[in-house]
Amino acid sequence: MKIACVQLGVEGGAVETNVDAAVARVREAAADGADLVVLPELFDVGYFAFDAYARAAESVAGERLDRFASVAADADVNVLAGTVVEDLSASAADGVDVPATSGLANTAVLFDREGDRRLVYRKRHLFGYGSEETDRMVPGETVPVVDIEGVRVGVTTCYDLRFPEQFREMVDAGVECVLVPSAWPYPRVEHWRTLGRARAIENLAYVATINGSGDFDGDALCGRTTVYDPWGTTLASAGEEPDTVVAEIDPDRVAAVREEFPALRDRR
Repeated sequence: MKIACVQLGVEGGAVETNVDAAVARVREAAADGADLVVLPELFDVGYFAFDAYARAAESVAGERLDRFASVAADADVNVLAGTVVEDLSASAADGVDVPATSGLANTAVLFDREGDRRLVYRKRHLFGYGSEETDRMVPGETVPVVDIEGVRVGVTTCYDLRFPEQFREMVDAGVECVLVPSAWPYPRVEHWRTLGRARAIENLAYVATINGSGDFDGDALCGRTTVYDPWGTTLASAGEEPDTVVAEIDPDRVAAVREEFPALRDRR
């Protein structure tokens, strides 16, 4: 499976501009042969645009995400729109299973080549350090995995990287590749590099850390989107500017590494 990780330049609060840019980048990646295109955390509104969250929020079944369902079907590509600000009450009214009947969530949605919604992941570990996310968002409760293009795929989001037990849940569900849409800022660049690689090494799985790019009133995202293989080797990476990182995800490689070095079987 060829994965394209879009390191989008996100403009704080400029929802339509950001979404238009994301749709265009999805089409470009699909035209270049990607099987799965992944977008960063809160690419719609910008992570640090806290006051715009409520204005930007929509249902998972709303018009904005419908654009990504449509582009997935039209471009014949899987898309992780991910993440956006979800209005939980609107989603509940649309018949979507939600963790609470009111509030906002930091939500990733995976569409397949037909434009069907295959996975919804709501960020479980909300960030409170120098952030308003914990005050404005409702945490998710589940860690779904799904088969896409013959690969067992799971999703976490940004701060989740610091909680290895969540990745173990996905390993127990057979995950082979974990997608991590993020809005990871300076100055914690070494944390970003170390945690993504560590999650790949300890779970013997592909890990793709997809970051945004841009400045937000003194907060700057560090970019450096990276795809790690099951040994923790960097397959492809970006700098801090907008870019698209492309890599091949091979489930046979996961099986071979886990057979060669069967650490997961030694868990107690």
